[in-house]
Amino acid sequence: MTAPYRSLACWVLALAGMLLSAMSRADDAHVLRYAAPHEATAQPLEIYGALDNDLMAPLLADFHARYPDIELTYRNLTTLTLYRRFLAEDEASADVVMSSAMPWQYQLANRGHAQALTTSAARQWPQASRWRHELFGFTFEPVVIVYRRDALEGATPPDSHEALLRLLTHERQRLTGRVVTYDPWRSGAGYTYATEDAHMSPRYWELVAALGGVKAALADTTGEMLDGLADGRYAVGYNLLGSYARDFVADHPQLEMVIPSDYALVTQRLVLIPNRAPHPETAERFVDYLLSRQGQQVIRDKTPLGAVHTALEGEGTARDLRKTLGDALHPIAIDPSLLATLDTLKRHSLLERWQREYTRLSDNGP
Repeated sequence: MTAPYRSLACWVLALAGMLLSAMSRADDAHVLRYAAPHEATAQPLEIYGALDNDLMAPLLADFHARYPDIELTYRNLTTLTLYRRFLAEDEASADVVMSSAMPWQYQLANRGHAQALTTSAARQWPQASRWRHELFGFTFEPVVIVYRRDALEGATPPDSHEALLRLLTHERQRLTGRVVTYDPWRSGAGYTYATEDAHMSPRYWELVAALGGVKAALADTTGEMLDGLADGRYAVGYNLLGSYARDFVADHPQLEMVIPSDYALVTQRLVLIPNRAPHPETAERFVDYLLSRQGQQVIRDKTPLGAVHTALEGEGTARDLRKTLGDALHPIAIDPSLLATLDTLKRHSLLERWQREYTRLSDNGP
């Protein structure tokens, strides 16, 4: 090999090394590790989760304090990356898989990728928050509306879907460019909420048209919407995830969070133990902890995720929300209807209609 080619090859190898190193550092930034004090007796546990580190840390720390001999690794991944990585690795690397992407989690369990958990806590878990004994909803997170008080001065606040439709219709000029919601084309959460809204409300498509009428911005995440509301770009945000909005709104007094009174969608993080989990004993111990009163108390007291456990009361718990909202509460069902959201033809049909309705008022003018 001549000198110029050797130099080029060295440069390429060096660049590849730097890229791999950068990727490794980026991966490490999304990993939480809790070491066991004695390596010889350490019991490994590998968790794949689509839940931010700051929300998982209180749960992991409490679990590790109870079971210090478990050497715990938590990998924070996006919902899509988690799903693809799990299947690509032939389900033999993760001991526990937890995600807010309810349709994908249900699909994994429905296709036989999950093993049953039959502990006392699992057997007593509410029927509405599990599928068989293989898939468990361990959080209770309402989908909410957030608005700026100063931006809606003199107007009736949107405390329901009907009230939001009236607000967008009557204050169209004032709110043009000042409303934000999920983009159902790009966001899995946005698409799931659109599917549920279309089933729940006979006037949902009027609401989509009204959102298009005010040229609502379309976002990928609740965090993006909250930032825009806080800095004044937006006056109203529709269908935000309440677990992220609750603490954010508490820190920004100009914002108000509303759980819609006509009907309130509730999403749940779903957890399963893969059939081929390398360490099923520690996996069972962790999921049993998530469903236990102790684990659920940590969720209630140290996170905004909302506890499911029927014995627990307090802000954000399923029991408290049911007491407040009654029949208006609508948890997304953990059943075969979730698979319909993954059907390509049905997805295309809903998104095409969503686009038609969203552009209808704009196409027809004011």
